[in-house]
Amino acid sequence: MDFNVKRLAADAGTFLSRAVQFTEEKLGQAEKTELDAHLENLLVRAENTKQWTERIMKQTEVLLQPNPNVRLEEFLYEKLEKKAPTRMNNHELLGQSMIESGNEFGPGTAYGNALTKCGETEKQVGGAEREFIHSAAINFLTPFRNFLEGDFKTILKERKLLQVKRLDLDAAKTRLKKARMADARAAAEQELRMTQSEFDRQAEITRLLLEGVSSTHAHHLRCLNDFVEAQTTYYAQCYQYMVDLQKQLGSFPSSFSNNNQSSVSGGASISVPTIAVSASLPNPSGHGSSAASGGFSELRSSSGSRKARVLYDYDAASSSELSLLADEVITVSSVPGMDSDWLMGERGTQKGKVPITYLELLN
Repeated sequence: MDFNVKRLAADAGTFLSRAVQFTEEKLGQAEKTELDAHLENLLVRAENTKQWTERIMKQTEVLLQPNPNVRLEEFLYEKLEKKAPTRMNNHELLGQSMIESGNEFGPGTAYGNALTKCGETEKQVGGAEREFIHSAAINFLTPFRNFLEGDFKTILKERKLLQVKRLDLDAAKTRLKKARMADARAAAEQELRMTQSEFDRQAEITRLLLEGVSSTHAHHLRCLNDFVEAQTTYYAQCYQYMVDLQKQLGSFPSSFSNNNQSSVSGGASISVPTIAVSASLPNPSGHGSSAASGGFSELRSSSGSRKARVLYDYDAASSSELSLLADEVITVSSVPGMDSDWLMGERGTQKGKVPITYLELLN
């Protein structure tokens, strides 16, 4: 093995010189070469970029996977370069339970059928969530992580080297001040010129790397747009799935009402809504279910028409139906042979079937 004693001694001397210079600077006993204001601002911006990138990454990971144990498991698999086992998410687990319970109660019953439909929709929502998480991980988290583990580590490396070159420069300045003999001053001046050149070169390299943070910001902006687009797609899919489920459940409201009423017969009197929509919709107030049913029965037995107020928005499922807006007033009438859960609605020149569960008859 080639063991160069002179080189080892020189390196040790250089290291000692840097340590002495650093200590004297901390004690205020030596001058310190300050970086120019532009370079200092670039260093501060790079450090802020690193800190906020880490924070955004952490919160995004919490958003995508709230369970800290699962996050830890995924981190370990990633470090081991192994694929994490595929597991069902919460929506998919809920959907599976609903489908199994629907089969248990019987798909031919209103409750069993509704559970099955809800379970299938929850599975669709779970699939959409899985796609969103995958898209966010690839298009958002990965670029952020690459910056922290790649570009910023390079910046840190060059920044530390700049600090070393600055210590060498200031140590050379100190030796020049202490030199008394002509030969010593000449050697110190030559060393100062060399260390100054190396410092300037390293400062320029560091500056170029730090100015590249602007390009990082531009790239992260594109990633942010991709993340928002993925979120928009995910929430739009979930909304559409729920709207479709709401329409399916609204197709057999009487069955729900009868089932609920029969399940509580013989007990305390409980008011059960006759609508089969999500709990986010307001409960019709001001009229009991029996009074409303009586009004619709009278309308179906007569050949006249009545004014009705729309309780909730309704999107027509076919061309034979009429879309409704909450709080608007339309004219409704009964048509022979029409299902008892529907009436014929009219709004100006528009005409179509409307579900009675979305209406309140006016006096």
